[in-house]
Amino acid sequence: MTDTTDHQAHGHEHRHGDGRPAGADPARPPGDPAAADHYGRAWWEERYSAPGLQWSGDPNPVLVAEASPLEPGRVLDVGSGEGGDAIWLAARGWHVLGVDLAQAALDKAAARAAEVDEEAAARITWEQHDLADWAPAPESVDLVSSQFMHLAEPVRSELFRALVAAVAPGGTLLVVGHDLGDLEAGAGRHGKEELMFTVDDVLAAVPGDGWAVEVAESRARQVPATAGGTTTVRDVVVKARRAS
Repeated sequence: MTDTTDHQAHGHEHRHGDGRPAGADPARPPGDPAAADHYGRAWWEERYSAPGLQWSGDPNPVLVAEASPLEPGRVLDVGSGEGGDAIWLAARGWHVLGVDLAQAALDKAAARAAEVDEEAAARITWEQHDLADWAPAPESVDLVSSQFMHLAEPVRSELFRALVAAVAPGGTLLVVGHDLGDLEAGAGRHGKEELMFTVDDVLAAVPGDGWAVEVAESRARQVPATAGGTTTVRDVVVKARRAS
């Protein structure tokens, strides 16, 4: 979901996947019907082709908090954008597959990774995929990180199931997103209700047998409010570990 206020203040790098609307164009008012036509691949390619970074370049704080204790292995970074999360993971020894809809984002991420840390850059593979028609190989990675991927049904549920299936024995699933309540938080988010999800939506894709749910919560944090001051928003955070 696109949220310029949030990522600037808190280091979030928001993502996109299959070209379906994932929020409002910051340059267009929320009620502008033309805005819905601006979230296909071409829109994102144009956006990421612009000079400079669209997001902060920093790793998402929830990823840092939840992945730091994990032993590095293979990780899938879903919707890798300009590479903030992928670079952070690779610098800590992870072998990263960064997947994004926009090739321009991947090119920018690869260039930035090489500039920031050549050794880490060698541990990152970048691939362009549309998550509406692509799924990772089953049991192929030790960590799946999905940070702020906001897709409509039925793609969202299909993606969650595919991400669960991609986790290797002993591996971890980490899904983070804006809680549905964020739409009323006064933080400048202009998403649509059908694109938001809950903790239960994620847990529905996690089998009861062979998995341990370690975190399943709507986690509060403070962000700048559009009217001034701060407001509380909540991140859906689900972390689950597959049995070895």
